[in-house]
Amino acid sequence: MPPCAGRASASPQEGPLMRLDGVLFFPVTPFGQDGGLAEPVLARHVAAGVAAGAGGVFAACGTGEFNALDPAEYTRVVSTAVTATAGRVPVFAGAGGPLPTARALARAAASQGADGLLLMPPYLVTGPTSGLIQYVRDVASVTDLPVIVYQRGTARFTPSAVATLAADVPQVIGFKDGLGDFDLLQRIILTVRQATSEPFTFFNGLPTAELTVPAYRGLGVTLYSSAVFAFAPEIALAFHKAVTGGDEVLVQRLLTDFYLPLVQLRDLAPGYAVSLVKAGVRMRGLEVGGVRAPLVDPDREHLEKLERILTTGLSLTGF
Repeated sequence: MPPCAGRASASPQEGPLMRLDGVLFFPVTPFGQDGGLAEPVLARHVAAGVAAGAGGVFAACGTGEFNALDPAEYTRVVSTAVTATAGRVPVFAGAGGPLPTARALARAAASQGADGLLLMPPYLVTGPTSGLIQYVRDVASVTDLPVIVYQRGTARFTPSAVATLAADVPQVIGFKDGLGDFDLLQRIILTVRQATSEPFTFFNGLPTAELTVPAYRGLGVTLYSSAVFAFAPEIALAFHKAVTGGDEVLVQRLLTDFYLPLVQLRDLAPGYAVSLVKAGVRMRGLEVGGVRAPLVDPDREHLEKLERILTTGLSLTGF
């Protein structure tokens, strides 16, 4: 399938980014009993999320165990997500790691009809700002897909670096913050706004992002990743509605009684930001398998805690 086949052509600024709205869905990647990719399950997972009201699908990203997929699996994940979404909302695919790998994955995503890329950090090494800028340029250059740059781990950008990318690289149309350094992010936002008049969107990309949504909204950053949507779209949508509708009572109840306990459970083991989400999807009746090493699945005690937290969250939203 050629890139964006069957869809109206548009510049990066007026295309998929402008269609992103509401709660952004980061599906898990299901594995079967043999450990291989379970494409039919992924198709059901994605289709159900879109039907529930996702504002965009981000396939093969952090929650989707991007780090654990080989290139062939990655291509199949993107293809399955694009087909299951059926053009109803944009599909962004993860890319990152070693530069040759990131470029190859970007081409694969484009070939499968993805609408854009979420460019994650390069592999392990920490380069100077000039190197990060070049990394983004080199990946963006291999396709016409819009690129959202993810600041996290080895990718920490200065305000001038983000402004340079926003002004000089047309494909770079957004910036996802996974650091939570609000002073830095505010300076980035102000510097970008001075550097370009083109539309440029910022995203809250912290794990369990809802916990920090009120803080990010104070900076004008309204879009965020929702890992919770993957296993409890009712809760994620109720929270988004409460935030955008000014229902501070429900916002605080969900933050206090659902999201805070979930974050406390998440912090008990490295990688639980993914493992708990996948366990939650299984609890809701979709057999997506476990996580791949080096991540580990939650133990029984933690699963019982997750079930109690989930029950509380559903009751708070009337389910």
